[in-house]
Amino acid sequence: MKTDERALARVEKAVGHVFRDRDLLIRALTHSSHAYEADPEAPADNEVLEFLGDSVVGLVAAEYVRSAFPGRNEGELSKLKASATSTLALARLAREIKLEKAILLGRGEEKSGGRKKVSILAGSLEALAGAVYLDGGFEAARGFLRPLLGAALKTVKSDTQTVNNSKSALQELCQKAGLAAPAYHLVSEKGPAHDRTFTIEVRLGEKALAKAKGPSKKSAEQAAAEKVLKARYGRKIKKLSAEAFVIEAEDLDET
Repeated sequence: MKTDERALARVEKAVGHVFRDRDLLIRALTHSSHAYEADPEAPADNEVLEFLGDSVVGLVAAEYVRSAFPGRNEGELSKLKASATSTLALARLAREIKLEKAILLGRGEEKSGGRKKVSILAGSLEALAGAVYLDGGFEAARGFLRPLLGAALKTVKSDTQTVNNSKSALQELCQKAGLAAPAYHLVSEKGPAHDRTFTIEVRLGEKALAKAKGPSKKSAEQAAAEKVLKARYGRKIKKLSAEAFVIEAEDLDET
């Protein structure tokens, strides 16, 4: 697949920035599989831009959560930032601007479903952020990322809501009750290498509490912990992302 002018224009419209250096934009959209096929001796992929974009995204996210949630302490701000910038969250943001349609992939990666891979989507979004930063400066990168981050964190509406991820919250709940920490066990691992599904069971001692599936062990563990918390708190839990949720502090403190 070749990126044409219309595809580039659609990306620029989604980003809100017209590139002075179109080569930067094309580089940001070029996955290593495509770059290697184009020139095995000197592949021009988006990995360096992804490296830079990771820091750009992190800085914009840190600035955003600090200003948007002034009553939060450092720990909660860190959880908000992590929720909005995780690999799964960035992949979701990439889909929102239809970035998968413009990514340049090698033939093998294309056939194996690369446009749906969370790692490729998240990496491409970071590379795009790095390219915007180099071409237009920090203000341009901020203008691109802040609306996306704001939408990702819109569930958080009050200073009385506690932000946490499911595994941490479940462990804290067990500690508060004087119980041992929950343990996570891999039940099964299925699917091709590019599209694995992991099933994880969370246990308390010998007692199985819940079982869940996910595209990675980490995501399946979070999903299993989330099931336990939902069984306890029900609709009081408001999902923020695949890793995090918000709940009123007074509800979390209930025994």
